[in-house]
Amino acid sequence: MLDAIIVISFILAGAGIGFHGIEDLPSNVLSQVTNESALRLVVAGFGGLIGLAIGLTVQTSYRRLEKRVRSMPADVLLSRSIGLVIGLLGANLLLAPTFLLPIPAEFSFIKPLIALVGSILFAFSGVTLADTHGRALLRLLNPASLEGFLLAEGTLKSASTKLLDTSCIIDGRIEELLNTGFLEGQILVPQFVLQELQMVADASNDQKRIRGRRGLDILNRIRSAYSDRIVIHSADYDDIATVDAKLVRLAQEINGTLLTNDYNLSKVATVQSVPVLNVNDLANAVRPTYLPGDNIDLKIVREGKEPAQGVGYLQDGTMVVVEEGLNYMGSEIQVVVTSALQTSAGRMIFARTKNSMVPS
Repeated sequence: MLDAIIVISFILAGAGIGFHGIEDLPSNVLSQVTNESALRLVVAGFGGLIGLAIGLTVQTSYRRLEKRVRSMPADVLLSRSIGLVIGLLGANLLLAPTFLLPIPAEFSFIKPLIALVGSILFAFSGVTLADTHGRALLRLLNPASLEGFLLAEGTLKSASTKLLDTSCIIDGRIEELLNTGFLEGQILVPQFVLQELQMVADASNDQKRIRGRRGLDILNRIRSAYSDRIVIHSADYDDIATVDAKLVRLAQEINGTLLTNDYNLSKVATVQSVPVLNVNDLANAVRPTYLPGDNIDLKIVREGKEPAQGVGYLQDGTMVVVEEGLNYMGSEIQVVVTSALQTSAGRMIFARTKNSMVPS
């Protein structure tokens, strides 16, 4: 309906200008016209055709602009609008003195020309600055900035927003971590992380495809269970190639915390002063600590490297090497811890069967 109104309006405007524009022709030209009414109709027809062409152009441009605005993320649209308004206000304030300049009457057109060009330049500059620093501007306008002020005053401590990366979603422990209630604050899943997760789910490699689909299932479950906390964020950075670099940039812009189990990403983010919560570090921190002399109920599942050694695993995956444990293969026994070793691959515990302990 709107398209038709735009086109018809331009057709009528063109026809009207053509019809009445005959009156502006010189009198000597009008005196040579034998049928003024027919001339008016012909010129009005040409004006209508020109109006039709202009109307179709305006209609197409409007639809393109409308489509672009609708696909534009809300934060970008808001920041550009604010930048446009600030730019126009700056133009009005800074260009106002030009109207007080003593310009001769024959050059009076210079003042509105300066105002027009200046307004366009300032408006463009405002939008450009909004694209560069828009999210930082929105953070200043966000009520959360009040929390930041109160936090600086020492009267309020708010939970920071957490950003999930692809590996953390696929890992699956984030679901249990949310269920425990220890993880506070809003959880953001950037759109580019969701796209990477979809690419993994569509991979030709079977293992990757299974991992990706598992990640999507986990994401759907936590979104259903915590719909008020899990948010898909539309931010993206066309000038940045890798997902990890985009995550670090977004975390910097929103003052968020990166939630991951990727060792390299954790190090890169830490170097750039981005807070990181590494799920692997958390898992290591909450593992029970066994000291020499502690008893463990353990099932021997395989033989060790040394003769008569048996190997079992705790629930958290920690390997326990049991001296004289080979004879108990497949059985659950009680062992006594003798020592523990922390390696780059994880933690190992050494133990002996109770029967092999020498009484003191």
